[in-house]
Amino acid sequence: MRSIYVAGLGRGDGRQIVELGLMELLTRRVGRAGVFRPISRDGEDRTLELLTARYRPAVSAVGMTAAAAAEVYTRHGAEELVSRLVGHFHTLEPECDALLVLGASFDAEVLPPVTAFNARLAAEFGAPVIVVVGAHGERADEAEMEMRTAHQVFTDLGGTVLAVVANRVPEGVTVRPGLPVPCYAIPEHPSLSAPTVGQVMQAVDAEYVQGDEDGLRRDVFGFVFGGAMLPLFLEHLADGALTITPGDRADLLLASAAAEAAGTARPSGVVLTLGEKPTEAVKALTAGLAPGLPVLSAAADSFTVATALAGLEGRLTADNPRKIDTALGHFEAHVDTADLADRIELARSERITPMMFEHTLLERARADRRHIVLPEGEEDRVLQAADVLLRRGIVDITLLGREEAVRRRIGALGLDLSGVTVVDPLTSPLREPFAEEYAALRAHKGMTLERARDVVGDVNFFGTMMLHRGMVDGMVSGAAHTTAATILPPFQIVRTVPGTSIVSSVFFMCLADRVLVYGDCAINPAPDAGQLADIAISSARTARRFGVEPRVAMLSYSTGASGRGADVDKVREATALVASRAPDLLVEGPIQYDAAVDPRVAAAKLPGSEVAGRATVLIFPDLNTGNNTYKAVQRSAGAVAIGPVLQGLRKPVNDLSRGALVADIVSTVAITAIQAQEGAGQGVAGRTAGR
Repeated sequence: MRSIYVAGLGRGDGRQIVELGLMELLTRRVGRAGVFRPISRDGEDRTLELLTARYRPAVSAVGMTAAAAAEVYTRHGAEELVSRLVGHFHTLEPECDALLVLGASFDAEVLPPVTAFNARLAAEFGAPVIVVVGAHGERADEAEMEMRTAHQVFTDLGGTVLAVVANRVPEGVTVRPGLPVPCYAIPEHPSLSAPTVGQVMQAVDAEYVQGDEDGLRRDVFGFVFGGAMLPLFLEHLADGALTITPGDRADLLLASAAAEAAGTARPSGVVLTLGEKPTEAVKALTAGLAPGLPVLSAAADSFTVATALAGLEGRLTADNPRKIDTALGHFEAHVDTADLADRIELARSERITPMMFEHTLLERARADRRHIVLPEGEEDRVLQAADVLLRRGIVDITLLGREEAVRRRIGALGLDLSGVTVVDPLTSPLREPFAEEYAALRAHKGMTLERARDVVGDVNFFGTMMLHRGMVDGMVSGAAHTTAATILPPFQIVRTVPGTSIVSSVFFMCLADRVLVYGDCAINPAPDAGQLADIAISSARTARRFGVEPRVAMLSYSTGASGRGADVDKVREATALVASRAPDLLVEGPIQYDAAVDPRVAAAKLPGSEVAGRATVLIFPDLNTGNNTYKAVQRSAGAVAIGPVLQGLRKPVNDLSRGALVADIVSTVAITAIQAQEGAGQGVAGRTAGR
């Protein structure tokens, strides 16, 4: 078991972002990650709760509370306390492959000094330490001194310091402490230090009067007090500002809503004080103008509310994934996680869990950032996915749609999409040159320029032309369009890879301990033998591209030479074609599903086969079989199905299910970016399986 100990020199270091980032790193690399807090403050442990809720670790444990630790220390001394905690730590070893230890955090006067205690525990656990220091508001020389001091303290106390992190470094400040270990500086991030409207509601014991659930997650970047007349108030209303005003100032409430609707400012919310609430008529008007704007009612007066909010800072919680994505993106932008994983000696596990596979997709997409066009820019799920992708720094994004409508939905959903480009195909200056080129491409089908202008006004055709022209690297659509509407434009414009007769698809089926590739489960109803061979070769190429070593099983109702009939003969012919076209690819067929994946069945039916019992790429003979099988496995075995992923096109385009969740869209965009990194038409080598 590998372990890593995170400790600081005191409160205010913002250690939570580092702990979150390290847990993300562990869950990418190992199948069974755990988290352990040796001593926790009495009461809730927000960081442990956050990591447990987000990552579902194999182990989530607290050694003892500060009160219990103090009792052991008082009655039996420090050695007994350390001995009990070390014993607890070692009981976790069989349960996980890597363990993140959250430094003990307590204020009890009867316990040893917390820094020395953390250093002692880390040494006893045999865990290297990542030390975090808070540099909020400090100059470069002050931050560097803090980092050197932290390194010296933990080294002198017997700890092995793996890295030192200066957190919340002022923007523009560069730190170079000159230490013999890696040093990372994470700048202050306004969104991470900003409280949310939900935190404000708790801090002032307010009632939620109006708005939607997402409104509680809006960040509060400042306050505007509603004592002024309307014109002066509007001058001070800014993005992220929270209006605090007596409850009888309905004019300021309506002004805040109108500003959001007009796009002149996007306030974070409104707090009405003195226990006054808006009338039904005012509420109806506010809801019509800005339905997502959160409106709170507090019993206290405005001065008391303002006093209670002074110094309130943001925190990461499991119910705010948007802030978590921001934190992870910020951490990964400023910490070399690949180097850190090597220093922790975190080899990638052969056992691949769904979470590991999804993390790997994001990691690979981020490593070589690409530009993806999302034609459904007016669809809420697409906007929410774009928000996640940008916060994590995974891709650059262009959204298609009516700009005013797109921006209105962004504001209503409380998203930060300042980094996206929004293009309206109907008004874009690109429409005319796109129409001219499309008319030329389809002239053999009788396409005229006039008709082409109408065609490229469609978001999917427009996005495909952007891809064709090299203005973007990939396209993802389908959340609000049929499969036909999504894939027809690339069929006509992008076209297939030379030597490939058919565009097909695969699903990545993430089981509890491995990832299998299923093809084709979404596109081709009844492929012939030649097409089936192309699907197998393309699927093997896709598998290898995403880290799955291809061993191809050509599925049928019969295994080996035991069956006869048109259907099994088709699979037998397709297998022979795969062997001749890709002679280095491991392939077996015809073979039944159980013989393909179960070593015991394989030993009886096809002894000596290099694929039977170990297949990773499973090719179904027709769409009926494939589609039903993937859905049966997904629902009955609890597998995570990622796809369909299209293959065979010159440039990457992927189709979403119309029921796709935000997480599905994020994964599909990451897959598309990875396809773009390596080239959609890249070939694959293969060989025939031996018996």
